[in-house]
Amino acid sequence: MPPLKIMPKKKHLSAGRVPLILFLCQMIGALDVPLDLVQPPTITQQSPKDYIVDPRENIVIQCEAKGKPPPSFSWTRNGTHFDIDKDPLVTMKPGSGTLVINIITEGKAETYEGVYQCTARNERGAAVSNNIVVRPSRSPLWTKERLEPITLRNGQSLVLPCRPPIGLPPAIIFWMDNSFQRLPQSERVSQGLNGDLYFSNVLPEDTREDYICYARFNHTQTIQQKQPISLKVISVDELNDTIAANLSDTEFYGAKPSKERPPTFLTPEGNESLKEELRGNVLSLECIAEGLPTPIIYWIKEDGTLPVNRTFYRNFKKTLQITQVTEADSGNYQCIAKNPLGAVHHTIAVTVKAAPYWIAAPQNLVLSPGENGTLICRANGNPKPRIAWLTNGVPIEIAPEDPSRKIDGDTIIFSNVQERLSAVYQCNASNEYGYLLANAFVNVLAEPPRILTSANILYQVIANRPAFLDCAFFGSPLPTIEWFKGTKGSALHEDIYVLHDNGTLEIPVAQKDSTGTYTCVARNKLGMAKNEVHLEIKDPTKIIKQPEHAVVQRGSKVSFECKVKHDHTLIPTIVWLKDHGELPNEERFSVDKDHLVVTDVSDDDGGTYTCAANTTLDRVSASAVLRVVAPTPTPAPIYDVPNPPFDLELTNQLDKSVQLTWTPGDDNNSPITKFIIEYEDAMHEAGVWHHQAEVSGTQTTAQLKLSPYVNYSFRVMAENNIGRSVPSEASEQYLTKAAEPDQNPTAVEGLGTEPDNLVITWKPLNGFESNGPGLQYKVSWRQKDGDDEWTSVVVANVSKYIVSGTPTFVPYLIKVQALNDVGFAPEPAVVMGHSGEDLPMVAPGNVRVNVVNSTLAEVHWDPVPLKSVRGHLQGYRIYYWKVQSSSKRNRRHIEKKILTFQGSKTHGMLPGLQPYSHYFLNVRVVNGKGEGPASSDRGFHTPEGVPSAPSSLKIVNPTLDSLTLEWDPPSHPNGVLTEYTLKYQPINSTHELGPLVDLKIPANKTRWTLKNLNFSTRYKFYFYAQTSVGSGSQITEEAITTVDEAMASRQVDIATQGWFIGLMCAVALLILILLIVCFVRRNKGGKYPVKEKEDAHADPEIQPMKEDDGTFGEYRSFESDAEDHKPLKKGSRTPSDRTVKKEDSDDSLVDYGEGVNGQFNEDGSFIGQYSGKKEKEPAEGNESSEAPSPVNAMNSFV
Repeated sequence: MPPLKIMPKKKHLSAGRVPLILFLCQMIGALDVPLDLVQPPTITQQSPKDYIVDPRENIVIQCEAKGKPPPSFSWTRNGTHFDIDKDPLVTMKPGSGTLVINIITEGKAETYEGVYQCTARNERGAAVSNNIVVRPSRSPLWTKERLEPITLRNGQSLVLPCRPPIGLPPAIIFWMDNSFQRLPQSERVSQGLNGDLYFSNVLPEDTREDYICYARFNHTQTIQQKQPISLKVISVDELNDTIAANLSDTEFYGAKPSKERPPTFLTPEGNESLKEELRGNVLSLECIAEGLPTPIIYWIKEDGTLPVNRTFYRNFKKTLQITQVTEADSGNYQCIAKNPLGAVHHTIAVTVKAAPYWIAAPQNLVLSPGENGTLICRANGNPKPRIAWLTNGVPIEIAPEDPSRKIDGDTIIFSNVQERLSAVYQCNASNEYGYLLANAFVNVLAEPPRILTSANILYQVIANRPAFLDCAFFGSPLPTIEWFKGTKGSALHEDIYVLHDNGTLEIPVAQKDSTGTYTCVARNKLGMAKNEVHLEIKDPTKIIKQPEHAVVQRGSKVSFECKVKHDHTLIPTIVWLKDHGELPNEERFSVDKDHLVVTDVSDDDGGTYTCAANTTLDRVSASAVLRVVAPTPTPAPIYDVPNPPFDLELTNQLDKSVQLTWTPGDDNNSPITKFIIEYEDAMHEAGVWHHQAEVSGTQTTAQLKLSPYVNYSFRVMAENNIGRSVPSEASEQYLTKAAEPDQNPTAVEGLGTEPDNLVITWKPLNGFESNGPGLQYKVSWRQKDGDDEWTSVVVANVSKYIVSGTPTFVPYLIKVQALNDVGFAPEPAVVMGHSGEDLPMVAPGNVRVNVVNSTLAEVHWDPVPLKSVRGHLQGYRIYYWKVQSSSKRNRRHIEKKILTFQGSKTHGMLPGLQPYSHYFLNVRVVNGKGEGPASSDRGFHTPEGVPSAPSSLKIVNPTLDSLTLEWDPPSHPNGVLTEYTLKYQPINSTHELGPLVDLKIPANKTRWTLKNLNFSTRYKFYFYAQTSVGSGSQITEEAITTVDEAMASRQVDIATQGWFIGLMCAVALLILILLIVCFVRRNKGGKYPVKEKEDAHADPEIQPMKEDDGTFGEYRSFESDAEDHKPLKKGSRTPSDRTVKKEDSDDSLVDYGEGVNGQFNEDGSFIGQYSGKKEKEPAEGNESSEAPSPVNAMNSFV
C-alpha cells in the first residue's frame, strides 16, 4: 500500500445518519498549488547558510525556484546588487538562479568570499533565499618549531601539546607514529578534545621518538603533520646508574621510584568552569586527571539525572556527551577523578542557549477574492528572537500600503483580499546566535475544484488493519470533500470512517466487506470534481507451524520447521535469520521449502533462529532458540554409505500421480544428501529399472507423476558423501488406468521403392508410450495436388505400410496416428512423400562443346523437361572418351570417363584432357532410379601442347673426342614434333660446370654423334623435344670421353719417381703441422685463417663471382634450365646399357659429392673448408671461394 500522510486533525462522523462530508478550514497551505496555475515564486533549493567551498574547484551557489510564470533571478553580494554580467568568471545556469564561478582556469576563491542572497521574482511577487556566507576552506601548515626531546622519570604525568593550525572547517586531530599507525590509547593515555595527548603517568614503554600529531582537513582531503616529539622515560635503576656514574647529587629526580599520589586534573583547571552550548548540538564535557595509580572518572548531574537515551561516554569515560541538548539540560555537572589514594572533583556549569527555532513557520496561503486569512510566524530561542516581516524582499514598514492586511506582532491578518494583492511575505526571526528566514506567499485565485490523486488507484490492505484512501485536491475557494462507496453512489453514513484534512479517508479496521470502489467528490462554488479508487482486503499471512526450541549435541544435525498460510493472491518470501542477522554463508545451512537444516552443528551455531514470512503487504515471524551441548563420549564413528530405505508405502493413488513415502535407513555417520527413486514397468519391461525422480535428503515423501497403463513398482536409494546405498525392497505394484495415446509415431516418411508404389515408414511407440492395450496405427494418404479424399487403413503395431498401384513419382500427403483400445492419439502432423521413381525418359538436347585449351573443354546442354525426369533430379552425367588409333584400339578397350554435375546445372568443365587428341562425349540426366538415355555423341579435337620428355636417352661408343647419343621419341608428343634441343657442358674435377653448348637436331633423328670433345672429360647432357607450342620436359645424362694412354703412362711414371714421393711427404707433413696449429689456436679461443675466412664469409654459397674468373658468368641467364643443370647424385653413373629414364634424372645438389657429405667440427667451421664441395647449378654460377680439398690439391700437381 502506498504511504499515506496522516494529518493531525481528524473529523469523526456522529452516530446519526448524516452524510460523511468534510468541511475544511482555511488550511490549504498543506497542499501544493498545481504548477499550471498562476502563483508567486517559491524557493525550492538553496546553498547552506555557512557555505565552505573547496578552493580547487569551481564555486557553485545554488538557488532554484518554481512559480507561474517562471521566475527571474537576481543576486546581492555583501548587501549590494551583484552584476554577474560584468564578471566573465561568473555565469548563471539557464532557467535557474544557480551561480557558477569558474576559478579553475583563473581567479582565486578568496576573491569571492562574502554574503550572497538570491531573489526569485515574477509578476505575483518575489521570494528571497537565506544569506549565504561563502568562505573557501583552509588547511594551513604547522608553523616551524624546534621541539626539544623530553626526558621523564617513570610515573610522572605529561601533556604533549598538538596546537594545530586554525583551518576552515576545523581539523580532525589524531596521533600516529612514523609508520602511520595510531598510537594506542587507554585510561592512562588519551587524546583530549583540544587534540593534546595526556599521560596520567608515564611508563618505560612510552619511550619513543615519533609522537606525531596529525591534522586532517576533510574539506580539501589534506593531512598536515606536526614535527615528531621524542619522549624518554627513565626507570629508577637507569637513573641511579646515571647518578652514580656522574657522582651527582642523589636528590636529582629523587633517585627513588615516583611515589603514588592522589588524582589532580590536567584539564580543566581549578575546581569550577563554565560551558555554553546551543540547543540541538552535542554537549561535550571533558575531565582528564593525572595520578598514580591511574584515576578513574565518574560523572553526575547536580540536582538532576543524566538523560537516559541521549547520554554517551567517550574516551574511557573522560568525555561526557549529551546529544540533541535542550534548555532543560542546563545545570551543574560534576566529574570525579578517583584512585586508591583519594578523589578530586570539578564542577562544570552548563548553560544552553538557543538560536531561533520554529514553533509555527508561515505557510503558503491561497485565498479566493473577498476571503479572509492569516499568516502566522512564531519562533522561540534563548534569548527570545525578534520577529521582522518583509514583503517581496522589502521590509514591510517601507513596502506599499495594503488596506487588506494588518500586522499584529507575529501575525498578519488579511481581510477581503483581491487578486492584485498576491505577494510573497518573508518572516525573519533572529537573535545573537542566528536567524530563521521563511517565505510564504499569499495567492489570490478563483479556481474550481480539481482532484490531484490519480484515478482508479488500487489499494491492497491486510484484513483488520487500517486503510487510507487518498484524495489530494485543490480549489479556491477551498472545496468540501465527500466520500461515497459503491457504484450506486451511496454516501458513507457509518461511524467507522475517519476523514483527514488533506481529503484522505481512513478505515481504522478494514474488513473483507470493506472491499469495493470508493468515490471522492470535491465541491466549491465554482464547480465539482470526483475520483474513484478501489480497495481490496487480503487475508493476513500466518505461521501455522512455528519452529521449536532445540537442544542438540555438537556435530549433530538440527532441523527447524516453519509452515506459512497466506492469501492466495500474494506470494510470500520465507527468510531465515540467526540472531536477527543473515544466516552464515556456509554449506552446512540449507533451506528447503518449510525447513531450515543445520548440519555438523558447532558451538557458534547456538542462538535464536527466526523464520520471517514477507509479502508485499505484511510480515510475520516466529523464533526458536538452539542450544548446543557437548556430545556424550561415543566410539569413533564408522563412515559408510547409508543403509537402504524401508517401509515404502503408496498413498494418494490417482490416475496420473501417486505419493511415495519411505523411512530412511541409518546414514552411517554421513548425512544423507538425496534420495533417488526408480521405477519398474512389470508389464512392458520387467526387470528393468528406470530413473523416476530425486529429492533432498531431508524429505521422506515424493509426489510422482505417472503414465497411463503402466504396472509400476518403486524402489528408493539413499546417497551421502560416501556413496549410494543398495536399493530398497520394491514397493507394492500399482497399475495405472489405460488412456488413449498422448503422442504419435515420429520419423514418418513416404518413399517409393518401385515406380508404382509408396512405402510409408515410421518409428513406432514403445510399450511405455502406448498408454493402453491394443496399440495400432491409422495410416492415411492422398495425392498432394489432387482432390481425392484421404485413404486410411489401420495396421497392427508395425513400422511400415506399402501402398501399391500409385502413379510414378507423385507427391503424397501422409499421416500416421496411434490408437489403442481406449481411443486415438491427438491429430498427427502431415508430412509429404513421393511415390517411386522411374528412369528418365528424355536425353538432354543441344549439346555444345567449347574447347578452352589443350587440356580443358566446356560442355553446354539444354535441360530436359522436369516431367520427363520421373523422379528427384540428381543432376547430369557426361560420358567422354578419347578416340584411339586403329593399332591402339585393337590392343585395349576404349576407356570412358564420367563426370556428374549435381542439380539442374546445364554446363560443366572437362579437365585433364590429352592435347592434340580427338574426343567424343554424350550427356544423360540422372534421378534416384538411375540414368536416362544418352544424347547424341558429340566430337571435338584438342589443340597441340608441349611434348613429354623423350622416352629414353643413352650414350654409346665413347672415344677420346666423341660421344654418340641415342634416344626414343616422347611417349606423348602432344602434337607434331618440330625439332630436338641438346645442351651439354663439361664437369671438371671439382664438380664445377663448364660452358653450356646449345645444339638443334631435326625431329626425324634418333641418333647423334658429338665430335671434337676433350679426352678424359665428364659431360652432362640436357635433351628435350619441341612442338610448335613450345619445349617439353627434358631428360639428362652424363658420360665420359676415354683417357689418353700416353698421358696415363706419364702419370704413372711421375708417381713412381723419388722426388715426387718426397714432395708429397713434405706437403703431407706441412698440412699435418697446419692442422695441429689450428686446433691449438681454436682451443685457446684465437682465430685461424679458416676461422677468419668464416667470419668474413659466413656462407660461401652466396659469395659473389670473382672479377678475374668469368668462365661461367655468361650462363647465369639460363634460369629456365636451373633445375636441369644439377650434377647427378653420387652412385648414379650411367648403367651398362647407357640408358637413363626421365624419372631417374632428377638431380640433387644436396646428395651430389665425392663420398661423404661435408663434415664439421665442434664449432662447425673447420673440416667443411677442406671437404668435397657440393656442385652448384649452372644458373647460379660456378665460381667457388673455397679452397680445394687435399685430394684434389694433390691431383692438381700432376
